[in-house]
Amino acid sequence: MFNTALVSGSQGESKPEVSPVIHLAKMWAKKYVQRLDKVNDIHEGGNLRENTVEIMYNLLRQTSIEAWSQTEKLIGRELHRHEIDRTLIDPWQISQDSFVIYNKAIDSYAKQLPPEHLATKIGGYLGKVRSNYTMSDARVIGFVSMQIHYTGQILLRQIPYSERQVVNSYFKVIDDYLYMPLQRAYEASAKHELNSTVLQVIQKLLPISTDIARSICERVNLIYPRYHTHSGLLSDPVVKIASIRDVEMFQVYLWVCVLEDSIGSIQHELFPLCVMLYPALKVQWELIRTMIHLLRQEVGARLGDTEKTLFKPYLEILWEMFSPDIFPDSF
Repeated sequence: MFNTALVSGSQGESKPEVSPVIHLAKMWAKKYVQRLDKVNDIHEGGNLRENTVEIMYNLLRQTSIEAWSQTEKLIGRELHRHEIDRTLIDPWQISQDSFVIYNKAIDSYAKQLPPEHLATKIGGYLGKVRSNYTMSDARVIGFVSMQIHYTGQILLRQIPYSERQVVNSYFKVIDDYLYMPLQRAYEASAKHELNSTVLQVIQKLLPISTDIARSICERVNLIYPRYHTHSGLLSDPVVKIASIRDVEMFQVYLWVCVLEDSIGSIQHELFPLCVMLYPALKVQWELIRTMIHLLRQEVGARLGDTEKTLFKPYLEILWEMFSPDIFPDSF
């Protein structure tokens, strides 16, 4: 549940007004409802759910350990390459946090609570976990989010196929709040009035952020149909899901920039994280530049001239930070 200190927004004279923090959090939570509505018809209940829950609970601890092994194998060498303080990476603590977080998700699924309930229940908690790991070095969250991601992927492979899409709706809540600075965006929103231009623009973009990300990924796939990342072709389901999530992540960082009126989140979190992770994942910078270019088009197509001015400087900064002058690679 969100910390009450973060949700004490302004109040109207006659009745309490919903704070920007709660307002944005509820808007994001609604996205899970819309996603889950599409798969409710194929979802079976009863014994199948109980069996799925038992499988996940029984495998969770071992899965968490296996996920760390995969994380270490993929990006462990980045500790030395990027001169990251090894004392900041505690495998046991990260695995324990992963175990606790997934226990909460499985419990919500077992009780048939909607995914948006999970989002509001642990969104603030996950935001604090994320903040704790990024406090000393933002790149540490790369190890945590990779651990969390692999834990979910391994668990999904072990459960009945018919339940995977429903269970993954719960797991996506976890992915979102650890990969993306959502809680930071909510906290920054508290500094704005609900009817402010900034908040109105964010409210316009938030419900369609997944559609924007999906559209961009489809266009990138058309441009680079044979491109192969560490996990497969851009069209492969696992890569496609991760790509959509990454484009959403870039969007949330842009929202944070606009809400905070600062480039800090991109400069100190997003950029170092990308520099550490993307080469290991075999994602070339030309691909990221194409994504940023398309993001500028997609956002621009949905905003008026005045609204676009809020995002223009940060989109330009993103482009410059990932420009060929900095990363001169090509396919």
